[in-house]
Parts: sequence; structure tokens; C-alpha cells
Amino acid sequence: MRILALNWRDPHNPEAGGAEIHLHEILKRAVKAGHEVIHVSHAIQWLPDKEVIDGVQIHRHGKWYSYNFTLKAYCKSLDLDSFDLIIEDICKVPVFSPKWSKTPVLAIVPHLFGTTAYREVSFLKAAYVNILEWFIPRIYWKSSFVAISDSTKNDLVRRGIPAEQISVIPCGIDTDFYKQDPAVHREKGRLLFVGRLKKYKGVQHLLGAMKILQSRNISTNLAIIGQGDYSHALKLLVGKLHLQDNVSFEGFISQEDKLHWLQKASVAVFPSAKEGWGLTVIEANCCGTPVVASDSDGLRDSVKNGETGLLVKHEDPSALADALESILTNSEKREEFSRNALVWARSFNWDHTGEKMLEVISRTVRKNNA
Repeated sequence: MRILALNWRDPHNPEAGGAEIHLHEILKRAVKAGHEVIHVSHAIQWLPDKEVIDGVQIHRHGKWYSYNFTLKAYCKSLDLDSFDLIIEDICKVPVFSPKWSKTPVLAIVPHLFGTTAYREVSFLKAAYVNILEWFIPRIYWKSSFVAISDSTKNDLVRRGIPAEQISVIPCGIDTDFYKQDPAVHREKGRLLFVGRLKKYKGVQHLLGAMKILQSRNISTNLAIIGQGDYSHALKLLVGKLHLQDNVSFEGFISQEDKLHWLQKASVAVFPSAKEGWGLTVIEANCCGTPVVASDSDGLRDSVKNGETGLLVKHEDPSALADALESILTNSEKREEFSRNALVWARSFNWDHTGEKMLEVISRTVRKNNA
């Protein structure tokens, strides 16, 4: 088959996250299965317009703010009718590919923003995102969907997508890379956040929890891995809370360095308002690191509450502090969570995810040709 994949970011984009890893792991397995795959993402100034990554042909076009407006014309220049399938990864806002192409569309949905957008951006931008999401059931009514968690499937059903059109296929994990290393010393009180620095990710609530723990004479140190437009506000908050000696901003780092941080952290913390699944949760678990996270969509799917970590009410620094304290001050509980996390994480792998996705891809094309 000839497959056209649409996602705003590709694996070499500095802001690529779990959604981009997920899509690329699927696409490179499609190439391995003998299919031709072209992934169109938005351009980055220092990256080439075209390159091949793991057999996937990357085409970079347009800017991040205009990608969805200029994408139709660019894809038509690739001879749209020659493709057997379009895979649209709806991880930002939809580009409405079924409206401008007769090629069957398989929509992958990590998560939709919904009202979460109003916490992240201005009212007008959030309203724009919500309006675009409102049209999804009306424009993609013939399309097949893949949700990466039951939370996302339930959200799609609530919005009007028939349940029978949605397959749930969780993300995988590279268990050969992400693993526990007995030679790496666990740092007492070491907390870790990995992800893009956006307001909805909730790092500000984690900082509030650290201040509460400090008042209880519980020492913690936090490493923040990632970058984003909320970085400056977080640094100002660190100063305001007098946590300069306890928080480090590591920025964008290599996978090897990220692995080392995951291995030496006592607890990984993900206080986000919403996630598609929580890939970094499973990465942490693969390293034997328990997780404390918000009890929100996606995270409640990837964290086994009371077994691999703890879920707490979102936007509640006090509850977050209590959960962290219960793990940091109880080595037996932390070790139990660590053992459970290792078992849980081993149940996910990319080959299984890729195999299930290839089945859905073939079924979607067969259905269209019937």
C-alpha cells in the first residue's frame, strides 16, 4: 500500500512528544511490512525539507501556525489519488482530511483537548480549538478511529463517534532500551517530570507540593526534563517559592540521558490535566520507578492506582504532597510499587502495537474497497 501520514510534528522536531513517537513506531513497522509511507509535517528552519527516517519519507511543509491551512494543496501535489490510505494523527487540531480527499482516512486520536484548552491558551484560541473538535463527528463520520486509551475512546463516543468505529490500541514501549539498571543509585527524594512545559501539564502544582513537603521537613529535589512556552512562568514560580536549590531545568536532552534520570529517580510525577495515554509513565515503570499522577484521562489508564503508583485529584498540591510523602517516607511501599511497575510495563511493546495497527490499516482499506 501507499500510505500518507499527517501529523504536525515528525520525530526530529524538538517538540516531538509521545504522540509523535507513537505514530513513527507504527509507520516504520508499516515500511518494514512492505508499504510506502510519506509523513507530512510542518517545516523547521534548520531541518531539511525532505529526509528519510527509518524508511519513512518525511516531507516538511509550511509553518506550525499555517500547517492545517496549506496542507491540502501540498498533499494534492503528491497525487492524492495514488494513496491507498491517509492516517491522520489528530494530536493538535484536526486537518479534516476526509473533506478534501476521497482516500479512506484512519484517524489516530491520542486525546482531544475539550475544555482543557481554556486552561492553556487565550479564550479565542481555546474556542477555535473547541470549534474544530466539534466538527470531528460530522466530517469523520465515515472514518475508522484508533484511540490509545479507553479514556480517549469514551471521549470520542461522548462526542458522537459510534463505538464500533473505534479500536483501542495502547502505546508500546522499547523494553530493550527502557529498563532498570542495578548499577544506577536511586537518589533519595529525587522527583522527576518529563514532558513539554505547558500549563496544562501541571508542573506548577508539583512545585506547590514541594513547598508543602519542605514545610514538613521532607527534602526533595526535582529535575524537569523538557521545554515549552510555560518554562519562563515555571522558573519565576520556582524563585517565588524559594526552591532554586531544589529544582533544575534540564531542557531537551538525549534519550540516553532521559533513561539515566528515569533510573535514578525515586518517583516520577505527572500532574497533567489530560493525556492520551501516558507513555512516559510506562517508560518510568520500565525502569522500576513508581509514578504519582493526576487522576485524569489517559493517566488513569496508564497508572494502576495503588499498585504501580498513586493517582490524586488534579490541581490539588496538598493531595499531591500527601501521595509523594507516602512513597518517599516508606521504602517498603516504594519497592512494592517498583516491582509491580516492572511487571505492568513489560506487558507493552511496540511490535504488538504495530501488529494491531497493521490489522486496522488493512481492514480500513478492505472496507473501503468492498
